[in-house]
Amino acid sequence: MIKAENILKSYGDVQVLKGVDLLIKDAEVVSIVGASGAGKTTLLQILGTLDRADKHANTNLYINDIEISKLNERELSRFRNLNIGFIFQFHQLLPEFTALENVCIPAFIAKKEKDVAEKKAKELLDFLGLSHRMYHKPSQLSGGEQQRVAVARSLVNEPALILADEPSGNLDSESAENLHKLFFKLRDTYNQTFVIVTHNEELAEMADRKLTMVDGKIIS
Repeated sequence: MIKAENILKSYGDVQVLKGVDLLIKDAEVVSIVGASGAGKTTLLQILGTLDRADKHANTNLYINDIEISKLNERELSRFRNLNIGFIFQFHQLLPEFTALENVCIPAFIAKKEKDVAEKKAKELLDFLGLSHRMYHKPSQLSGGEQQRVAVARSLVNEPALILADEPSGNLDSESAENLHKLFFKLRDTYNQTFVIVTHNEELAEMADRKLTMVDGKIIS
């Protein structure tokens, strides 16, 4: 699923990632923990193709056997849209659209027909217990419901890889626990791979593997 070798990233004179090696298998749930500033989010952004690693002779990133560095910006955008789903701490739903419309947006970007996109979105919202809320706007939903809509949005194009950055950081404890259980239910149902950056120790320990980052490197 993911093979990363010697991932380096600097911003000016600050080296954030100092040679990260990573191997993640299909349908694996992996958590990444570490202190603020350790490089977790930067690594996640590179794995998600939102940013590029610094060029180096020994640096490589493969996702689903695709060598990411060989894709141009247009190819990279399409690859990201079809193969990677993102879940963030803040749901980032568009307030003027309903839950259903928000979930459909990545499918529309992928130029899928409206009826195909809506059918998949409704299936996901039903799976997530939100079939009765699909025509509500974000302001009419609870925090936990908003985050579940964001999860559905990340899944609508059936990506093989889901990347989550502090996904439960803005939720109360009950909603956070429900979201954590949901990730594993999704993995078991759709056979997707999850990489989760988190400060939540309970979520980190639930993962198949917990990786710890210190000063730009994975140490365990």
